[in-house]
Amino acid sequence: MMDNLRSASNHVVLKIILGIIIISFVLTGVSNYLIGGTHDYAAKINGETISRAQFDNAFNNERARQQQQLGDQYAQLAGNEQFMQQLRQQALSQLIDQTLLQQYVHSLNLAVTDAQIKQAIFAVPQFQTNGHFDNALYNSVLSSVGYTPDQYAASLRKSLANQQLAQAVGNTDFVLPSESDRIVNLVSQQRQIRQASIDINALASQQKVNDDEIKGYYQSHQDAFKLPEQFKVSYIKLDAKTLQKDPSEQDIQSWYDSHKADYSQQGRQRYSIIQVKSEQQANDLLKQLQQGANFADLATKNSQDPVSAKQGGDLGWMEMDAIPDELTSAKLTQKGALSGVVKSSVGFLIIRLDDLQPEQQQPLSAVHQAVADKVKQETAISQFYALQQKVNDAASNDNGSLAAAEQVAGTKAVETSWFSQQSVPNELNFDPVKEVIFNGTLLGEQGTPGSNSSIITVDGDRAFVLRISAHQPASVKPQADVTAQITDAIKHDKALAAAKTEAAAIIAELRQGKQTRFDQAGLKFAETQTLQRNQQSAVTEAVFGLTPPQGQTPSYGVAEDEKGSVVIIALDKVTAGELPAQQKAQMVAGITDNNAQLAFTSLLEQLRRDAKIKYGDALQTQ
Repeated sequence: MMDNLRSASNHVVLKIILGIIIISFVLTGVSNYLIGGTHDYAAKINGETISRAQFDNAFNNERARQQQQLGDQYAQLAGNEQFMQQLRQQALSQLIDQTLLQQYVHSLNLAVTDAQIKQAIFAVPQFQTNGHFDNALYNSVLSSVGYTPDQYAASLRKSLANQQLAQAVGNTDFVLPSESDRIVNLVSQQRQIRQASIDINALASQQKVNDDEIKGYYQSHQDAFKLPEQFKVSYIKLDAKTLQKDPSEQDIQSWYDSHKADYSQQGRQRYSIIQVKSEQQANDLLKQLQQGANFADLATKNSQDPVSAKQGGDLGWMEMDAIPDELTSAKLTQKGALSGVVKSSVGFLIIRLDDLQPEQQQPLSAVHQAVADKVKQETAISQFYALQQKVNDAASNDNGSLAAAEQVAGTKAVETSWFSQQSVPNELNFDPVKEVIFNGTLLGEQGTPGSNSSIITVDGDRAFVLRISAHQPASVKPQADVTAQITDAIKHDKALAAAKTEAAAIIAELRQGKQTRFDQAGLKFAETQTLQRNQQSAVTEAVFGLTPPQGQTPSYGVAEDEKGSVVIIALDKVTAGELPAQQKAQMVAGITDNNAQLAFTSLLEQLRRDAKIKYGDALQTQ
């Protein structure tokens, strides 16, 4: 069963429904139909109320989003009131931003046409089958999340208006050709250099270190010599998969008989409609149909439903439990049957039943393997849960060892090697298991091994019971154990400081056209190399920070390379670079987009500063 649930989370239909729920939250966070009472509200924005109902809806969606994103970690955070309060504030902040934007859009008189809404609906992948809009799927998905087409269209209208605002703000930003040329020059610039390295290791071998220096370094670098808290753990692992056995034919038949609904295809019906505003027009069209007029032609020309009209009125196949009341109220039972004029919330309808398929039951022979697998999984899970309880009781009753739990589980406990929080063995590397090991509840007095854990379930089909068999608290290595390490570190630090001092003196001479100290140090510049700005390194950063050379006189600088050596740099030449036209255009577009985002953020901040925002009681009473 748990395996099926995990696989179902990846099912395309479930993803579609979840996607629509998320879309509906974004688009309808401030819809009028959610507004509740006036005394218990979340906030008032320039006089417009964000009700408790709106806030609860936004908070619940934000909580669901965080749970999906954080997984098992969310369960730990959910118990933290500060974290939950942050979620509430985040949800309210989003609602305030949406309200401010919608108010600003309204003040600009930005309008969205019905044609734009229609085009946007047709473009949503979740409403398409084989790349084409599927009206039945559209209605089914909206119905599954409790939305009508009118509500969704209204939400979409607000979303598209906000997009117009974002585009308007984005289009106000641009980069002048002269600016883009200068940026390209800086980004693609090349610099020719020569390097001479001072050998730190040779200098380090010449350094002297005394006991006081070693002691002082040890005392000031305690964190570098810490040994983390260490554990050894004995554990018993239970796995539902090991309990799976092939079921008997009698068990398979029994399961199938009691779950036939799971192996049947629900009846379906296919309708076409013509939707008009007036009853008179509906009667006129009905009369034409009764006289032999083509339904699809009349629907295309007259129906005011923007979705079905494009399909000649066709709504596509619909499952029986997803058919709207307006259609079922016509009580059509024969293929090709035509309704009278039906009054609905969107006007007046003429309905035709195009086709129907009765419910179909799959025989056991067609689903035998699926049923067998289901029985195997369910039986194993039932046995697994029963075994968990027995092992948990045994571990609790004999709390000084895992012996009793071993006997019930029918397996021996496994003991790990020493590990810390940073090196948990793979077989125990699950958040619920680590939480129990490291939270201190299994340790006795002064860190001694304590009691057995309760059963710890992981992913629904695995479980652990464990105890800490040995423990070592965090400690600092003795100075004697790290004296050699400290000595090497001090020598290296001294050598590095000496090398930088020597490099500074050598560069001062080189800038005067002399290289006496350079020669005395046995240094020699390597061959010329060309560096580009995108070659990330400490040397590259230092090179591009140097002043360009004047004439034939190089610029000099110092840096540390990736090996830790001190490097004297001679910058001989700076060359302007070029970028291919397409790459240049992409770079300019990226800069423009970033600037537009900054502009949009600034607009939102300005709207907040100018707005009159009054907070209600809803946030504090959650």
